[in-house]
Amino acid sequence: MFQRTLMASTLMLASLAVNADELVIAARDSSYGDAMQYVVDQYEKAHPDTNITLVKRPSKGLYESVVLSMREKTGHYDVILMDDTWAPEFFANQWLSPLSDAVADPDFVQAPFNIGRYPDAKGSVYALPMVGNVAMFAWNRALFEKNHLSQPQSWSEVLAAAKTISQSADVKGLVFRGVKGNPIVTGFLPILWGYGANVVDSSGKASLDSPQAKQALETFLAMKQYAPRGVEVYNADEVRDALQKGSVSMAIEVWPAWVPNLDNASVSNVVGEMEIMAPPAEVGQPSPMLGIWQLAIPADAKHKSQAEAFLRFATSADIQKDLALHYGIPPTRTSAYFDKDVVAKYRWYPQQAAALKTGKARPRIQNWAEVESVLGDFLQMAMMGQMSAEQALKQAQRRIERMIKG
Repeated sequence: MFQRTLMASTLMLASLAVNADELVIAARDSSYGDAMQYVVDQYEKAHPDTNITLVKRPSKGLYESVVLSMREKTGHYDVILMDDTWAPEFFANQWLSPLSDAVADPDFVQAPFNIGRYPDAKGSVYALPMVGNVAMFAWNRALFEKNHLSQPQSWSEVLAAAKTISQSADVKGLVFRGVKGNPIVTGFLPILWGYGANVVDSSGKASLDSPQAKQALETFLAMKQYAPRGVEVYNADEVRDALQKGSVSMAIEVWPAWVPNLDNASVSNVVGEMEIMAPPAEVGQPSPMLGIWQLAIPADAKHKSQAEAFLRFATSADIQKDLALHYGIPPTRTSAYFDKDVVAKYRWYPQQAAALKTGKARPRIQNWAEVESVLGDFLQMAMMGQMSAEQALKQAQRRIERMIKG
């Protein structure tokens, strides 16, 4: 009996020892999951005493899983990968653990780093930027030169260039995603911001019913006449294909994952011709949309010190470079964007770094997903000619006001 009891106690202690050195990480699937698996493998090589369980889920499933765990305080996850639009909810509910001062590093691009702070850009750090997604603007330099046009600096110039280039029978002026919901909103926001308007103001109140917003939407709607037929149902694949075929001269919104093959001669007709830059601005400086994925530690995590060590490793300059080169993951560190090996593979990375530097996060409200859905519906109705820009904005304003108050 004594021996059996001793053996049981020994097994329990051994189990606890394993658990003490184990991290459970919740992450995305697909390419992000592959990249995170690489980070995990490298970390385990450098820290052989640490065992990591990596749980991969689609974006929606990941959100639901981490929210359930943190809300119920299960302590199931030590590290989570999260979309920056989830952060306001997680911050407000005190679901995340603050990180130590040691995580701050001037090599991080400041804009994506600051959205991991709460309650504002001077607050404590609760998340580190892992994926430096930022919306860019693409334009075909060869077509612009052929038509004696200069690089567009404003949305008015974009519209004028699209009109000129569209006079050619085989090339459309521009392309964008017109699908309702997230796609059309994501394309519209840098235009809205570029006119000095916003969906909500600094106090969190709906602010779409303004002259600036109306001007921005009228510009956006005017772009349709210079876009391919059926653009109102275009999504990422159609935008990417149109650019690679050379059938359009501009895309008002491209993301890092869409553009690596622009210089790939096996699939692209525009090798060396396309340029990528921050979106133009009608007033002030460009405001590219940030789409940052962040790493954070739940407040109920069981292994916080080990988890922070993993966060620092995963966002280190060396790992960020590796992820850019091997997985196409856009960095969040300045040094990675200007690394000679990285720039040799992605020639527009210095311009991408400049866009990331002036990048702007989507409105920091807890129910942004619902607000985005409503705005997307009205934007597409306006794009389909079912209502004017003014009508669409006024109705969106009223619906969003009720949602925010609720």
